Amino acid sequence: MLKTSRVEANIPAADLDRARTFYADKLGLTPARELAGETLAYRTESGTRFNVYRTTYAGQAGHTIAQWHVDDIASEVEELKAKGVGFEHYDMPGVEWEGDVAVIKGMGKAAWFKDSEGNVMCLDQNEAPA
Repeated sequence: MLKTSRVEANIPAADLDRARTFYADKLGLTPARELAGETLAYRTESGTRFNVYRTTYAGQAGHTIAQWHVDDIASEVEELKAKGVGFEHYDMPGVEWEGDVAVIKGMGKAAWFKDSEGNVMCLDQNEAPA
């Protein structure tokens, strides 16, 4: 069954070249390979894989489509801001904001940004176990 399968995310891009530039210049990522000029396949140093593929439906989801688990969200946010990435703020009950970082009591911290294609991405830092 699926419980033994690997999972990969697929992220839509209207302009694959623009997406490639954003992921390289802003996020520091280079595709591991390109498939038929239509899909950029990425692999992070931790082994996670995701694909950015060409489609006219990019940026239409109003929710987070990829989440990056980080150890130090404040420094990641500052590094991305220094590269010109803007962060989103959402009105959510029980959330306190520290600049661009949402503090979610009992869970941790999160920050949201959009990629070059309008897709919502999230950085998160879980609270240390008590």
